Amino acid sequence: MTSLWRRHRWWLTPTLLILPGAILFAVVILASSVQSLWISLHDWDGFGPMIWIGLGNYRELINDPQFYVSLKNNLIWLVMFMLAPPIGLAIALLVNQKIKGMRVVIPLVLASVAVGVVFTWVYTPEFGLLALIFRAFGANAPALLSDEHLVTFAIVIAALWPQIAFCMVLYLAGLNNLSEELIGAGRVDGARGWNMLRHIVLPQLTQVTFIAIAVTVVGALRSFDMISVMTRGGPFGSSSVLAYQMFEQSIFSYRFGYGAAIASVLFVIMAVFITWYLTRIIRAEERGA
Repeated sequence: MTSLWRRHRWWLTPTLLILPGAILFAVVILASSVQSLWISLHDWDGFGPMIWIGLGNYRELINDPQFYVSLKNNLIWLVMFMLAPPIGLAIALLVNQKIKGMRVVIPLVLASVAVGVVFTWVYTPEFGLLALIFRAFGANAPALLSDEHLVTFAIVIAALWPQIAFCMVLYLAGLNNLSEELIGAGRVDGARGWNMLRHIVLPQLTQVTFIAIAVTVVGALRSFDMISVMTRGGPFGSSSVLAYQMFEQSIFSYRFGYGAAIASVLFVIMAVFITWYLTRIIRAEERGA
């Protein structure tokens, strides 16, 4: 047995270390995804027997105006959230400078619920921080959370605060692990400013950028907590996204089949993006090799 272990430990050791996490992932993620897809093919209130309706939930989803509102809001979240990685990188570069007291300006990474509560007060048109700023210029603050055209943008701006801080922490960790030899060689070759950043620093932050963009996109697509805290999807469903619509249909309307159909659509969107993004990264590494 000992000799067998010694001959095969080069693959047995990593397999045994990965196996618990792989089993947990298969049970919690993969099995749940398959079950959700199965539920989406039924009419089910969460308690009684499931009634098979095939693609009925998906046909109803295509004709549901609220679905397109939620999908549009998810796209708004996605586009605006892509500001987080570059802004996080810029702040990380600033904070990483060897200037006394510079690290005091690090943004605080707070829970999304706490940020939502704070920004709900900030946006209050009677006594919030935004109202005080507008009042200082002799104007009245708009009721952002009550305006169906502005509410989604207001929530995303609030959500960007913790996301930018998260990206900044990732890039700050990456900057602290840069190769001093490459930086020194770049300085010898006359690289300064933008050239140093583009040709020396950013190539070493490729893996950090991959994580930052992937986490940011997934966070934008699964956005839920900020909406739940700040507007509960209102006014009139104008700030709802797919994740919140899924929750609302499943929990409040007892339509678990319809909610599972929304979840399946959201899963497909995430899977398509992740596949495309991984393909781009692999092709870029192959060209650079």
